[in-house]
Formats: sequence, structure tokens, C-alpha cells
Amino acid sequence: MILAYISHADCKLHEMGAHHVEVPERLHAISDRMIAAGIEMLVHHYDAPRATREQLLRVHDADYVETVFSSAPKAPDVLAWLDGDTAMCSGTLEAALRAAGAAVYAVELVMGDKHHAAFCAVRPPGHHAERHAAMGFCFFNNVAVGAAHALAELGMERVAIIDFDVHHGNGTEDIFAGDERVLFCSSFQHPFYPGSGANSTAPNVINIPLPARTDGAAFRAALEERWLPRLEAFEPQLVMISAGFDGHIEDDMANFHLREMDYGWITKELHDLAARHAGGRIVSCLEGGYSLSALGRSVSTHIDELIGHG
Repeated sequence: MILAYISHADCKLHEMGAHHVEVPERLHAISDRMIAAGIEMLVHHYDAPRATREQLLRVHDADYVETVFSSAPKAPDVLAWLDGDTAMCSGTLEAALRAAGAAVYAVELVMGDKHHAAFCAVRPPGHHAERHAAMGFCFFNNVAVGAAHALAELGMERVAIIDFDVHHGNGTEDIFAGDERVLFCSSFQHPFYPGSGANSTAPNVINIPLPARTDGAAFRAALEERWLPRLEAFEPQLVMISAGFDGHIEDDMANFHLREMDYGWITKELHDLAARHAGGRIVSCLEGGYSLSALGRSVSTHIDELIGHG
């Protein structure tokens, strides 16, 4: 089946300095690998729209949204730092609006049955953005904006958000903790940035802190024990993924030992979950992944499983 692939040229305009790891080349690495792997012909490309303020305000405070808008530099050679590692350039606001808008559009496409699955190839990422704060390279919480749209506008009552980035999805938890309409599952290296998640108590949050050097076997065993039974019992009407690939063994931003096959495995599990409970409807949003070769290979594997080739 054809997968919806949502991106925008504006997502490549966001820059945070010469030595920052979150670079436009990440999107090039993904598209290049898709062509090399022969799956480019199996996706339909869409331009991401801008998220509206109304859509952003479902998950972010009004004062914070205004801060992001008002902090955007006008000059091309200026950076405005909202957090110690999160800066805006003159192209950032457009990129961030497109990234959040992609998640909304992806939800509309799959819930309208135009596609069974969608992948949002966007940057900046989103899962560290809290209700009132930017952090960890993130400005707006893309997957949260998409999930909130599904709940508010499309009549969804149960949305699962699964985050397998190597860093805890603190922003998504901050936004949805205690909301029984959302089951949030996050696996991550601990102790590690951002230092949260190990002691969460919200009943709708299933965090799996894992030690450094966690390999594929340990990763799979933990998810099979902790996530999959709860997801099955939740019976989500829509499955959404915060897809971070920085746990790959070649990615030196962290210290997990995962490989493409491990991302393929969890994607297939989630694809099958969506087939059983959500009419196959699944939306994935790019988060981390900074080794360009490993990112391209991992995303290509992920997309292949979203299409349903497993």
C-alpha cells in the first residue's frame, strides 16, 4: 500500500549553528536511502501545511506560543536561544510550524482513509517541547499537536503515542500525563538527558528506562513485557509514533546498541497493533537520529514496515 510521506522544503531552513548535530542533511539522508532501497516509489509525497495557533494552543500555553513567534530572528545570521541547546534562526519558525502541521495533516489523511499510514519527515523534532517550554532541539510538540487534533476534531477517544527515541519524551508526557484518552509509552536510556521519566506515576504513562549499552534483545524483551500488553488492552483507535533513531549503535549522541532490525521489529509490532484495533491507521513523526547513514537506513526500514512489507 502507498504510504503518505509528509515533509516541506521549509524544514531544511532551520539551522542552529555550524557545529549543531540537528542539521538539514538529516532529511537528505533519509530521502537518499529511500531511493537506494527502492521504496521511494511506494510513497506519495505531500507538502506539510503550517500548524495554526488554534492547533498549537491545544498542547502549549498561549504565552509560550507567543514567545516562540516573537523570538524568531529576522536577520539570517542571528540565533535566538530559547534553551541551552535549542536556538531559532530566521527559518526556524516556518520549519517548526510545518513540522507540527505535518502531524495534523498526517492524522487527517489516515483518519480520512486516504492512506493507512503516514510518515512525517520533518524537523525540528518535537517530543521534548513541554506545554510551556522549548528544550532538546524542540519548539512545538509535533506528535502531541497531531494527537490533540485527533481528539478534538476527529472524534477519537483512544490514541496511543509510542516513543522509542533514546531520550525520554518528557514534553509529550508533560502534555498528556493524566489524560486517559492517551496512552503514552516511552523507552529511553537512563540516567541520561533530560533526566526525567524514571519516577513517573501517571496511570496512562508507561516509561521504560533502560541502561547504557542496551542491545536489541534487551530492548525487545522490555517492550514485549511492558508495552505490548498495555497497548493491546487499550485498543487504540489511532497509533502515533515519536520515531527517534538515536539509539542506533552508530549514533554517538547516546549509548544504546540498537540496529535497523530492532526498529523494524517494533514498527511491525505497532503496524500489527494498528491493524487489529485502529483500522491500520498509524502516523509516525521523526524525532532524533544524528548519524546520517544509520538514520537513513533505520528510517528506510521503519517506512518499509509501515507500508506493511514485514
